Amino acid sequence: MFTGIVTDIGTVAAATQQGDMRVEVSTHYDVDTIDLGASISCSGVCLTVVDKAPGRVAFDVSAETVSRTAADMWTQGRRLNLERALKLGDELGGHIVTGHVDGIGTVSEWREEGGSHRLTIAADKELGPYVAAKGSLTVDGVSLTVNSVEDTPAGVNLMLNIIPHTAAVTTFGALQPGQAVNLEIDVLARYLQRMESLRGKA
Repeated sequence: MFTGIVTDIGTVAAATQQGDMRVEVSTHYDVDTIDLGASISCSGVCLTVVDKAPGRVAFDVSAETVSRTAADMWTQGRRLNLERALKLGDELGGHIVTGHVDGIGTVSEWREEGGSHRLTIAADKELGPYVAAKGSLTVDGVSLTVNSVEDTPAGVNLMLNIIPHTAAVTTFGALQPGQAVNLEIDVLARYLQRMESLRGKA
């Protein structure tokens, strides 16, 4: 479990196919404090540490995970938002994040607005019922508040505001229109939507 508060930006140092994909990620974390089997969120994807070396951690990424995450995410040189798993007693600075990607969005707008940036993400309409204005959304592992939601015939547009601090401490500073991003809906919205869908069927 995570909070969506990024604590490091890692870089894919190597990605090799050996059954599953073995991905090595360079990090500023003190790897001596990371146990094998620990969970780390990599741009919103919960992965298990299977090996480590000074300045690097390694993960096995299944074909299922590759198919459900943003295109080119696991390529050498790709920068990733990293967050170590939440510990009992840690501050919950963002919201409850599981590290399970619910869908892929596409950046349709990224522009300066005042001192911040306006980010608009186009997503499939299936995600629409789970996202609400002033609700929480995880984008590439970052906990964000949704400014507004626009339903369209083709899907849903999600509008968010990115403050300078967030852009500086995450990969968002290099966002480009057309870029694919991992989306995770609020876990509470997931359960509420499920309950609503079953209302009256019992």
